[in-house]
Amino acid sequence: MFLDGSHLAGVRDRSSSASYPIPGAGLILVRFTECPIPGAWVIDPAPHTDSRGRFMRVWCADEFTAHGIDFVPVQANMALNHVAGTTRGLHYQVSPHLEAKLVRCTRGAMFDVLVDLRTESPTYGRWFGAELTSDNGRMLYVPPMCAHGYQTLVDGTEMHYMASAAFAPAAARGLRFDDPIVHVRWPMTTAAMSDQDRNWPYFSRPEDSSR
Repeated sequence: MFLDGSHLAGVRDRSSSASYPIPGAGLILVRFTECPIPGAWVIDPAPHTDSRGRFMRVWCADEFTAHGIDFVPVQANMALNHVAGTTRGLHYQVSPHLEAKLVRCTRGAMFDVLVDLRTESPTYGRWFGAELTSDNGRMLYVPPMCAHGYQTLVDGTEMHYMASAAFAPAAARGLRFDDPIVHVRWPMTTAAMSDQDRNWPYFSRPEDSSR
């Protein structure tokens, strides 16, 4: 499931597949699909399965570089969410600690969202969402200065993400999950959320502050 708030027409399909051999498994395919938000990508691995289980590549520097994605992870984090409807975000970091994220679901299912906060971007203030599950193995690449958040779809959902910058509390920022201008269409009513996430500021454009 993909949803977006970009209201864009005629978005080019720039999806492509990268393939590489591994011993005993033949070719492994990884599909990169560019989102309506410039610089954001949905990445679908094609797992090799056999009687033992499955194997899939979840990150490769060469493949990311081949798609023009400048992403070198320096930190990885995980979160376990007890109940469906848990909503986290929307989080980002400002300069000099800008961070990109590569997000995946390692247990359960979640609706993953990014919001474009780059003032120079043609999709400034728009959002995109994708369903990530432990079964589909799908990942979402979130560029720097895009706020990120997610909502769990089942109990016991676990998420994992790699980041291009370490967490820097002084640079940490957030956007309200229910902002009426951005208007993310969350699939469920929020069942659990931190006080911090409930109290992030609303979205404002640069021109709003000059009025």
